[in-house]
Amino acid sequence: MGAALGGCALVAASTTPAAADGGGGYGRDTRYVSLGDSYTAGPLIPQQVDANCARSDHNYPSIVAAARRVTAFKDVSCSGATTENMWKAQGTNGPQLDALNRATDLVTVQIGGNDVGFSSIIGTCAKLSSQDPTGDPCRRYYSSSGIDQLSLDIARTAPKIDAVLRAVHARAPHARVLVVGYPDLLPDDGSGCYPSVPFAAGDFPYLRDTGKRLNLMLRLVAAWDRAEYVDTYGPTVGHDMCKAPDVRWLEPLQPTSPAAPAHPNAKGEEAMARAVLERLGKRNHQD
Repeated sequence: MGAALGGCALVAASTTPAAADGGGGYGRDTRYVSLGDSYTAGPLIPQQVDANCARSDHNYPSIVAAARRVTAFKDVSCSGATTENMWKAQGTNGPQLDALNRATDLVTVQIGGNDVGFSSIIGTCAKLSSQDPTGDPCRRYYSSSGIDQLSLDIARTAPKIDAVLRAVHARAPHARVLVVGYPDLLPDDGSGCYPSVPFAAGDFPYLRDTGKRLNLMLRLVAAWDRAEYVDTYGPTVGHDMCKAPDVRWLEPLQPTSPAAPAHPNAKGEEAMARAVLERLGKRNHQD
């Protein structure tokens, strides 16, 4: 299984839409649990309801729960979480998988970015940009061994996502499980916006493609593990952190709206909520 998933980031996959009748997770009596990292939690977005996890009550799970009028909702997403925190406590936040039980009938999972090293990648690439602002120093740094380290890290994360989804199914065997992808951080056409977003011009397409590889891996592992994939990249194209403050849904490294650097703002969380709700409304949930 590890070998099969390790190469999945280079393979294309097709899925079919999800069902709206029969089974769990469709009615307004849904028992909903949200698992995830900071993109789920919504750090600095008002109102913050958990200081340990920097979790907002206006993140996309809260919006989905309100729209679905669920009768039971537990959001255990936590900023900085990795797949390890599905089983391991993170400060005052217990193991995220502990929120699940056999009565759970809807689960959203957004995890993997921190396993790949999302924050350190941004810091490294921003630092390297000053050396060659018109070149691609970040790509050259991560490919110096002859193998792209970020592609390798994504492939190595695939079995971890597989383990998470298997554990979710084991603990919530009747639940509808949605794997939520990551939104569009940088211009989809690969153009740069230095210095407002301090990456070298040639690194914008490299980092864009790395984000797409991460999402492709999540899509493929979701399909492998009988979960549904929610595309949040497509719906956020044109609203990346290079756009003007009134247009962007993701904040740059120096935010102008309440949000963490390189994270969704309130509009970004709303966009991800719309993507989840649209997926929940599809007619056939056999992926």
